Amino acid sequence: MTNTTASGISRRGLLGAFAATLVTAAPTYASAAGFLRGAGDVRRLRMYSARTGETLNMIYWIEGEYIPDALKEISYFMRDWRTNDVKNIDARTIDIMTAAHNLMDVSEPYMLISGYRCPKTNAMLRSRSSGVAKNSRHLKGEAADLRLNSRSVNQMARAAASCNAGGVGRYSSSNFVHMDCGPVRSWGS
Repeated sequence: MTNTTASGISRRGLLGAFAATLVTAAPTYASAAGFLRGAGDVRRLRMYSARTGETLNMIYWIEGEYIPDALKEISYFMRDWRTNDVKNIDARTIDIMTAAHNLMDVSEPYMLISGYRCPKTNAMLRSRSSGVAKNSRHLKGEAADLRLNSRSVNQMARAAASCNAGGVGRYSSSNFVHMDCGPVRSWGS
């Protein structure tokens, strides 16, 4: 049953309308399970892309439900910037990124290094570096390479690994961390 006000506006409609102005309370880590620790009743993802000049500050989950239009906007933001190809980004990856960000207690947005990669882009990157996987999770919309100026690669990797929900790669020489929603594993230094 949907709760409505006297004007006929649903509770969900009000939440959506005011989502941009919501301020979330500090998360209670002890009562949260797994990678959802720190996610809260509202999940927000903040990123910018030096490649495109775009910024993203998006609430994508409220009270247990994903917001489909927000997930579409995140997927567009995380598109292959070389070709403008878009693939739906797996919500589990978005949750891992958000939970790790919350655990680090930073207000700085992530810098997106790489999100979705089309096969052509992945092949080109593989030809230039042995660190690019042939069947990369980036090809499936399940991975992100991220940087924070205020946190080290090790701090970011520890936060992501503490979610115990996917792959975490440390790329210290390039100053970024890979996060994905695949099997739990880690690599790099």
